[in-house]
Amino acid sequence: MKKKVVASILALLTLSALYISRSGPSVAPDFPTNTMIAEQPEVNIEIPQGSSGSEIAKLLFENKITKSSEAFFRVAVGDKRSEKIAPGDHRISQNISARQALEQLLDPNRIPNLIKIYEGGWKSEVTQALRKYGFTSTEIAAAFRQAKLPQGFKDIEGLLFPAQYTFAKGVTAQQAVQAMVDRFTSERVSQQLIQGSKEFSAVQLLTIASIVQAEGDVKDYPQVSRVIRNRLKIGMPLQLDSTVHFVKKVRGQIFLSTQSTLINSPYNTYKRYGLPPGPIGSPGVEAMKAALEPATGDWLFFITVAPGDTRFTKSIEEFNSWKSLYEKNRKAGAFK
Repeated sequence: MKKKVVASILALLTLSALYISRSGPSVAPDFPTNTMIAEQPEVNIEIPQGSSGSEIAKLLFENKITKSSEAFFRVAVGDKRSEKIAPGDHRISQNISARQALEQLLDPNRIPNLIKIYEGGWKSEVTQALRKYGFTSTEIAAAFRQAKLPQGFKDIEGLLFPAQYTFAKGVTAQQAVQAMVDRFTSERVSQQLIQGSKEFSAVQLLTIASIVQAEGDVKDYPQVSRVIRNRLKIGMPLQLDSTVHFVKKVRGQIFLSTQSTLINSPYNTYKRYGLPPGPIGSPGVEAMKAALEPATGDWLFFITVAPGDTRFTKSIEEFNSWKSLYEKNRKAGAFK
């Protein structure tokens, strides 16, 4: 019998099977909500994939975490966050209130071997996270090759959805990677993006989203998306630093040398016209929304002159004046 994946972050746990018996006590036995102490005993529990609320409540009671299963059930039913309890291992304090038990179940710091995929993460960075989890490079590479991708996609870069993942014992690298791809396809905005548009294919839209993710703050995403479209429309090279950073696999560099812009790569938008051949990372929901719905404007240039201060313009003269301000701020250490 195949081992079933007990994975996927924020897996919805069925609470519909729960109900409060009218004949039951009006107040379920519960421990008081006290301040946690260093000597508080803890226990590791494993929540199977697809566990119902009643099953979780029973598990907590049997492990002497809550005073009664009914107490946790009532708290879970009244708090929609309980739907986001992740399957897998959890480290929980004993003899605590049902409310505290729920808070600890939702605390990612109490989930051993949690895999965190950040917005804009590269496939190479996901590989590192999976290796730390215990998979070998060979297993991960095979999982990337064998993953079932959305129609139209030939490479997994950009499809490893940024989120926190926890997996049960026995999960394979292929199952873990597929869970990340499936998480991407489950998002409503992803489903819209996969359909493509009149102007761009699904791969191109995801590529735009990945660049938007890498180039701006959330508030600037729609404008960055418009700049990309405006440049493509007039045949202007994108010349975006993030594409070179992707090639070099470096992060945190504000300054890009002239030598770096000469790198021979199809992803280098300083040397190649048009979009790169594929995404330069896995974008989050907001970046994908911006790729689909850019702001309205005629901007062709943008520059971050100081942290939190990104400016957009159509004028090369205005851009160059802002570039001087950026250089001044960079030399003064504003971007450290």
